[in-house]
Amino acid sequence: MKKAGTTLPPALWIARRFSFARKRFRVINIISSISLLGIIIGVSTLLVVMSVLNGFQKLARDMFLSIDSPVQLVSKEGRPMPYDQSLLSALRQVDAVGSAEPFHEGDAILVAGGVSELVRLKGLSEPAGRRLETLTAASRPYFTSGSISVGELLAYRTRIMAGDQVRLFSPELISLGLESLSEPYLMPALRIPEPGISSLFSLQKLFDDRYVLAPMDLASSVLLIPKGECSGIDIRAREGVGHLRLNRELSRWLRHREGGGTLELQTLESRYRDIFAVMELEKWVSFGVLMLIVLVASLSLTGALAMTAIDKQEDLFSLRCLGFEGSGLQSIFMLQGALTGIAGTLAGSGLAWIICFLQERFGMVQLPSKSAFIIDAYPVEMVAGDFLIVGLASIGLCLLVSILPARKAALMAERRSRDLLSS
Repeated sequence: MKKAGTTLPPALWIARRFSFARKRFRVINIISSISLLGIIIGVSTLLVVMSVLNGFQKLARDMFLSIDSPVQLVSKEGRPMPYDQSLLSALRQVDAVGSAEPFHEGDAILVAGGVSELVRLKGLSEPAGRRLETLTAASRPYFTSGSISVGELLAYRTRIMAGDQVRLFSPELISLGLESLSEPYLMPALRIPEPGISSLFSLQKLFDDRYVLAPMDLASSVLLIPKGECSGIDIRAREGVGHLRLNRELSRWLRHREGGGTLELQTLESRYRDIFAVMELEKWVSFGVLMLIVLVASLSLTGALAMTAIDKQEDLFSLRCLGFEGSGLQSIFMLQGALTGIAGTLAGSGLAWIICFLQERFGMVQLPSKSAFIIDAYPVEMVAGDFLIVGLASIGLCLLVSILPARKAALMAERRSRDLLSS
């Protein structure tokens, strides 16, 4: 009678014995150990590098989110959209939404001391301005009513500083001025705002180089946006809600809202598509290059399996006599390769997790030049999907390289049987 409990399939039991039992030739054990070690090093290195690249991508995303939001509700036509408190209240009632604030944004021309520069002006509401102050631990507001905040790189290029007064107007004002030559009633709209500079900010190179922050009323007068309209609505997730869920729930809300056909959602990745695409490409190019380490280790596994087949000729013949056919013998060596791949992948993944955890917790590996970065140590972010993809790729390679020695082992046992029968 069978004992109660789970028994291993014969092929898997034999493959485990072939993998971990002592071989007659010590060199087989050495080659097998080298293969296993190579897989461990390759998998752990690959996962650590991908986690570091994920960390830099998350850092860039967080820096963009200092001024931008993960999702914006904008007009499909790219023009200012009408809004009111009922629209903002409806957005804030969506379960995943933490805040919804209108904003004005557009190109403007900044003139200071005979120097003119095309800039990107963004008008923030009072709650959005307070959020930015809290996020950056600012000691005072970035701007006040009638004043603006300018990026440090932009200020350096235009030779302006806090306390200076500048002129700020939109390109549309120029065309409006030309129209006023024939239509004098447009003359009152030609007033050029002259705000003072309240502060200089340093948040992210893209913002520091081109952006000007202002209160919404000042931005609306510069960009000629009528009252009751805005460029869009910045929407942020509530605490503990991911960006994917936020985007999913907002898409569902927009589909069921009356008049939602004239509006669309823009994610941070779609607004800065080129930057995030380059970072994603860098990550998967690194994946392809570093998978070569795992491939080389897997190829050395071919030699170990082939030598195991030679070492176990008598055992293979006995198995054939017991009823194992060619496919059954092949499955033994395929499983042996898979077991080595699984063991190496699990050990490599565990080692990578420990390294990333220690780096995330203690910042053991510092960046080479702390003054050139806003952080001291390499950032890391472990993504479960990366661990899964690397694990499947590693085990798949080990299975793939096991096909040839598995076929040779089956042919070897068959040839041995024919020789004995003929004799």
